[in-house]
Amino acid sequence: MAGMTLEQLKIFQAVAQHLHFTRAAEELYITQPAVSAAIHNLEQEYGVKLFHRIGRHIEIAEAGKLLQVEAQKILDQVSLTERGLRELNNLQRGELKLGSSLTIGNYWLPSKISEFKSQYPGIKIDCSLANTEEICLGTATGQFDLGLVEGDVKPALQNTLEYEIVGSDRLQIVVGKKHPWFEWGEIDLSQLTQTLWVMREPGSGTQQRFEEALQNWGIDLSELNVILVFNSGEMTKAAIEDGVGAIGISELMVKKEIQLGTLRAIRVIDNREGKGAMPTASYAYAEIVRPFFKLKHRQRFQTALSKVFEQMLISSMSDSSHQHVSKSVI
Repeated sequence: MAGMTLEQLKIFQAVAQHLHFTRAAEELYITQPAVSAAIHNLEQEYGVKLFHRIGRHIEIAEAGKLLQVEAQKILDQVSLTERGLRELNNLQRGELKLGSSLTIGNYWLPSKISEFKSQYPGIKIDCSLANTEEICLGTATGQFDLGLVEGDVKPALQNTLEYEIVGSDRLQIVVGKKHPWFEWGEIDLSQLTQTLWVMREPGSGTQQRFEEALQNWGIDLSELNVILVFNSGEMTKAAIEDGVGAIGISELMVKKEIQLGTLRAIRVIDNREGKGAMPTASYAYAEIVRPFFKLKHRQRFQTALSKVFEQMLISSMSDSSHQHVSKSVI
């Protein structure tokens, strides 16, 4: 018995993904007969049917479904082992795969990556941006070595992912010049329900934190008049610059616009113990401070590169003024 080879597994996985021999061949840059031969040899070797040929189409068989799951595990482990071997050169080569939520990836992470690249210029960093929910899932499934998010990890993934705080920022209530609040500069909590709102999509870390803050202030999201929902902070920002709505957004994202005077951050006075009274120095301003979390899989192999980048983030956190931020701060 010759046994299956890694090349056969790669070919099988490509066919299973595309359910098409020619497309699999094109992806792997080999001939279609070579693909057919590899699948035929596997079926002959083990006496099973991996695919059903139905006219000009194919469907994956039960034996194929089993092999598809196990083959992916093998190929993933081989890929990690290869990466580990390449890193036995004092981190002069290699690849680090990061997944980041949008605000972190666009405004906070670039300086961290630049710092890392200055120390390890030969390292390739592949960083994917998506919302918090997608980054958590990608880290859990091995798509990323490390994930960076500003939202919470769903309970279903908390046993899979290990997470800790590596930074923080604040959410601010922001309006454009046409909004009446622009001239006021501050409002009390009760006025939050008296304007139009532009929001981020469900699954966004920004949206999670904003909704948590509303709940802590005794306001239900359903009480707000939400007129638009976008899947990026840039879109929400653009929507209010010339409109009359308000947004809850990271201060990192609106720093330039606030400096230019096209947007204004509105302070919210927490006067719940004195409803109806005018704001005084005795009232506290309601702030929304949110932590940035680093995620990693609890059991997957962690490359040397991943460990070094992780340690850099942790060291940066301990040196920053945000070191006392806790997960529950709002």
